[in-house]
Amino acid sequence: MTVSTSAGQPGPASLAEGEVVELCRDLIQIDTTNTGDSATSAGERKAAEYVAGKLAEVGLEPTVLESEPGRTSVVTRISGVDPSRGALLIHGHLDVVPADPAEWSVHPFSGEQRDGYLWGRGAIDMKDMDAMTLALVRAWAREGRQPPRDLVLAFVADEEAGGRKGARWLVDQHPELFEGCTEAISEVGGFSVTLRDDLRLYLIQTAEKGLAWMRLRASAKPGHGSMVHPDNAVTALAEAVTRLGRHRFPLVLTDTLRAFVDGLSEALGVPLDPTDPAMLDQLSGMARMIGAALRNTANPTMLSAGYKANVIPGSAEAVIDGRFLPGQEEEFTTQLDELIGPDVKREWVMQDQALETSFDGPLVDAMAAALRAEDPHAHPVPYLMSGGTDAKSFARLGIRCFGFSPLLLPPDLDFAALFHGIDERVPVDGLRFGVRVLDRLVMAS
Repeated sequence: MTVSTSAGQPGPASLAEGEVVELCRDLIQIDTTNTGDSATSAGERKAAEYVAGKLAEVGLEPTVLESEPGRTSVVTRISGVDPSRGALLIHGHLDVVPADPAEWSVHPFSGEQRDGYLWGRGAIDMKDMDAMTLALVRAWAREGRQPPRDLVLAFVADEEAGGRKGARWLVDQHPELFEGCTEAISEVGGFSVTLRDDLRLYLIQTAEKGLAWMRLRASAKPGHGSMVHPDNAVTALAEAVTRLGRHRFPLVLTDTLRAFVDGLSEALGVPLDPTDPAMLDQLSGMARMIGAALRNTANPTMLSAGYKANVIPGSAEAVIDGRFLPGQEEEFTTQLDELIGPDVKREWVMQDQALETSFDGPLVDAMAAALRAEDPHAHPVPYLMSGGTDAKSFARLGIRCFGFSPLLLPPDLDFAALFHGIDERVPVDGLRFGVRVLDRLVMAS
């Protein structure tokens, strides 16, 4: 799919377009698998050193910091024309989730380019944005261009395990690095969803669900597997897990959902009802992502019990991935406890806030203008992300956070399935499109 670029200033960053694919490939080829355990994670230090070297090569001054050995982040500041203005933070994580090569069409850390895509773990989550950012600032430095306001760039560790050894550590231990930052952009937003040949939605993230990972534990008297045991820890746990996994939480109309539906209605020229399941049919491959933003969710992800076929164990455990909408944390906890019941104990494994901001202001206007300048069929709308990002950490500093890592996607690409999925890949033309959009955004904001 090709979209012609409109005339006007600022023009495409040709140097950055020429380099972004190589940078993204290099980053993908550095295995930065984050297992959640530092002993088995890999590569964040190597990736951070690569980024720091590319920044230093063009005269920028990166600061490299470690929360613990190997868990490495890079931060740098670029002075703007008007330093009195609030600074813009552009942040991206360097770590990726694990990938099993046996499941992939290509090796997940090959960075192979074929069929118009760059393939590999991290291609869209989120070494694409890391590469676009890196390519742009290198091009600006070479061309002697200066952004209108200060920029702070952060390439961080550990996002895929909650950011405690990356963004959260930086916010807690080095908040001075983000002095003056009022707004931020990062994953996941600014990507296209084709509705018609002449209409593409671009979803800009203005909200994200809160995080509520929990462990459930049932306890009972152990015994021989051949006997009758009405009080069985495995049974009690399995019943609670089934109730959670099968439950459909009620629909909640957040401000972001209302704004999204209004934007979609405007784009299609028809009224839409967010309570009508048919609304999601308009979004084809994105229906699952948007559908998860309509309600709280609790999905079982891990089970553990027993050690022998003929022994009834004294305990059984499960891990649940819970996500709650903005303003729903207390209600979600109440819902959980009612579903779990009194025979199973719940403890939080990790919790973090939900975020929501409005779809307005000069930065939002600049995002929309940059997208429309590169794609005349662009229709930007806000959306709520079902997952979480490092915005949860940076928002603690009072920074207004958006998901905006722009990509023009082929209409038939199941983009949502690529996140933490197999055969993750990013369109090469999409990377170059993203560079041009980011160039316009930053230079106009």
